[in-house]
Amino acid sequence: MTERPLRVALFPDSLHEVNGVANTCRNFVAYAQRQNLPMLVVSAAPETATTQDGSVTRMGLRRGPFSFALEKDLRFDAAILRYRRQVIAALKLFRPDVVHITGPNDIGMLGAFVAHEMGIPVAASWHTNVHEYAARRADRILPRLLAGKARARTLQTIEDVSFHLSALFYRVGRFHYAPNQELIAKLEKATHKPCSLMERGVDLEMFSPAHRDRQKDGRFVIGYAGRLSTEKKVRSFAALAQTVRAAGLNKVKFVFVGHGQEETWLRQHVPGAEFTGVLRGQALARAYANMDLFAFFSETDTFGNVVLEALASGVPAVVTDKGGPKFIVEHQRCGFVCADDFEFFAAVLRLATDSALHGQCAVAARERAQRASWDAVFASVYDAYRRELPRPGEVSKPSRFRRTMNLLSRAQA
Repeated sequence: MTERPLRVALFPDSLHEVNGVANTCRNFVAYAQRQNLPMLVVSAAPETATTQDGSVTRMGLRRGPFSFALEKDLRFDAAILRYRRQVIAALKLFRPDVVHITGPNDIGMLGAFVAHEMGIPVAASWHTNVHEYAARRADRILPRLLAGKARARTLQTIEDVSFHLSALFYRVGRFHYAPNQELIAKLEKATHKPCSLMERGVDLEMFSPAHRDRQKDGRFVIGYAGRLSTEKKVRSFAALAQTVRAAGLNKVKFVFVGHGQEETWLRQHVPGAEFTGVLRGQALARAYANMDLFAFFSETDTFGNVVLEALASGVPAVVTDKGGPKFIVEHQRCGFVCADDFEFFAAVLRLATDSALHGQCAVAARERAQRASWDAVFASVYDAYRRELPRPGEVSKPSRFRRTMNLLSRAQA
């Protein structure tokens, strides 16, 4: 007998924005369409409307006057529960087997609330290291008088408390997904719930060395793609630029793809750099392919989609040994994984001055990316659904979160 396809209600906290979470969620929806799998997608949108797109039902919710900016293109609506009845009606019509949320944003909270009100199992995938973001941003605003060990202890406390709060939210899930084994172990320990691997894939046709159209002019282009923000540690590019100049490499150019609050600072401290703004489609593919090296200082990324996209474009990458990118880059084969800025700068100089090594790494970068596949990623997600969802007739004990949601629900009635 053919197994009935699972019905998934996806509540992505980011879908139309330019970031790794949105990219993953868009590919998740595209996978459901390709496989003709029933999916309801509830997300923020310019206008509130419901549309049908093949096997996918899209329910867009317009954020209102109580929303505020988290990033340049990402907002949080503090009054999102006003859509509760509409979403419940949509869920009753769709009849999902599982509600899948992607984080503690407004849409994720809405999804968790209505799922527990209706008794629908929740799967929660971890995409963003919010706790590390909190520590990075706190480091920018803490008084400089707080220094040394006291400052380090304070920042570590902020990070630990932020992770604890995030883990409390993730306890809403019956089971979880995370993009690397370190986070899997950390989430399982904090929530006492099973966690499965949910890596990231890449479009090998979209991102390819074939899109390189830069004229040979002797320049060596060091590129970056992503948010120009504190948690991405982008200010390290200023020291890298100084190191490159001190080494006598006068034909090195820096290219930044993306936007963010650090752009003004970078323009002042990385002279001669090119800022393309946000790019999509073929323009983004060409930008990657025209780089010679991808530099990614971030220590907070859970995976690093942009690193995989650069490798697919035949561009060696230099990354840190903290966070998800170290699981993508094969050290000394398709790039370098570095413990500190000294190692990072040395790796960049080595690739910029050793053309034979650079050529070998460029070939290996493409080969590494060819092992990634979005279809394989999401097939494993559905495998975990089938493994972790309750069997027919199984009754689960209400969680503390669910009891709290029930109390809130009665209060709103």
